[in-house]
Amino acid sequence: MAARESQDGPTVTWDQDPNNAQNWRRWKKAINLGIVTVLAFLPPLESSVIVPAVPLLRDDYGDFARPILSLVVSIFVLGFAIGPIILAPLSELYGRRPILHLSNVASLAFTIASAMAPNIASFIVFRFIAGSFSSGPMNIAGGSIADQVSLQRRELVMSIFFAGIFIGPVVGPVIGGFVAQDLGWRWIFWLMAIVKVLMTIVTFLCLSESHPDIIQQRLAKNNTAIDGRLHTRKIPLRTLLLRSISRPLRMLVQSPIVTGLSLYLALIYGYLYLLFTTFSTVFPNEYGFGTDTLGLSFLGIGVGCMVALAILSWLSDSLQARLTTKNKESKPEYRLVPIVLGVPLIPISLLGYGWTVEYHVHWAVPIFFTGLAGAGLIFSFLPTQVYVVDAFTKHAASAMAATSIIRSIFGACIPLAGLPLYSTLGYGWGNSLLGFIAIAMSIAPLVLWRYGEILRSKYVIEFD
Repeated sequence: MAARESQDGPTVTWDQDPNNAQNWRRWKKAINLGIVTVLAFLPPLESSVIVPAVPLLRDDYGDFARPILSLVVSIFVLGFAIGPIILAPLSELYGRRPILHLSNVASLAFTIASAMAPNIASFIVFRFIAGSFSSGPMNIAGGSIADQVSLQRRELVMSIFFAGIFIGPVVGPVIGGFVAQDLGWRWIFWLMAIVKVLMTIVTFLCLSESHPDIIQQRLAKNNTAIDGRLHTRKIPLRTLLLRSISRPLRMLVQSPIVTGLSLYLALIYGYLYLLFTTFSTVFPNEYGFGTDTLGLSFLGIGVGCMVALAILSWLSDSLQARLTTKNKESKPEYRLVPIVLGVPLIPISLLGYGWTVEYHVHWAVPIFFTGLAGAGLIFSFLPTQVYVVDAFTKHAASAMAATSIIRSIFGACIPLAGLPLYSTLGYGWGNSLLGFIAIAMSIAPLVLWRYGEILRSKYVIEFD
């Protein structure tokens, strides 16, 4: 643990140092956490904002094959699998702030390019690149929260953070539907660009660096009393890039914890975007929803997410404190306890949604079941992500990037298989198949709940 001499002479440990992000004043933490939460909210919103306007793209670009219909949405999510490999580890080497600046500026540029795309091919390419850079805040924010918030209060902050990530894909189609109806689909992206310009300015002016190693390195340059280990090391560019790329991939391959959770979260995340792509077909064709009202069909998932987040924000920290007191030690595995609430909700929601659509039950009933899907998503996703942050605190951004790689690939690819699946089996049996797979995959977080501590101690990965 690094130490330095205060102006008055006595030694100040890093845990006591006011420069430590954990010791910042509340207003400073609130500003920083608010910024990274909003930045993480925008990419999921942008991923789905185009859903109601897909028919308008056909009017501009001409007819295109059905797989392209799903690719228009999922290609942005596929970018989430690429960006974190570089951006998240670089935030642990150069700091959160500069990498967030890079992500903001680059994603803004390609959002503008998407608005001006002359054909469907360029539109898809621009969307992919925008998604790659937009993924930075979604993964870096988890590390930033770990920098600033103590273990005991982390669940509440993470709940607020993930509220943005999961409400974003729900709010996006609502906004996109009304904007596209009145102003055309290109104005969806001009609106996103305006918001990104404002957030880029706010980030430049108000965001502070929170990574402890970077802060201590800066202090070391101005104070020779600080532990010499903190002086910046000159790292060759090639070594830096290889280390940046390999860290999330090594965690994904070498850590059973990261591998198991990544596969489970990937499946759940893929189902979320599969539902999104079916909405643009189901509710217009089966229930007569228009371009402007189609976005309202996403609100069921949003309400389910909000209810689950409200429950988890109170329940998880309470369980963590209670189990810590009972067992006289704190373990990241305690974070996985609430997942037992999410495991049954996913298959129930898929079955209910599929069969009510199959038999043309009133539109409110399938939307109710999508609300259960939203709740199940939160009860499954949030505990596992907080667990990853608690288990890999120093490299939390890389750990979240590792889970994001597989998750984003599934989120992009599963919707492409959704339309052929439903064409073959129908909505009832198609969603039943997906529900059965979810039941089989739910063993992963339950095993980690029981054996996570053993796996963490057995499979220790050295990065430096």
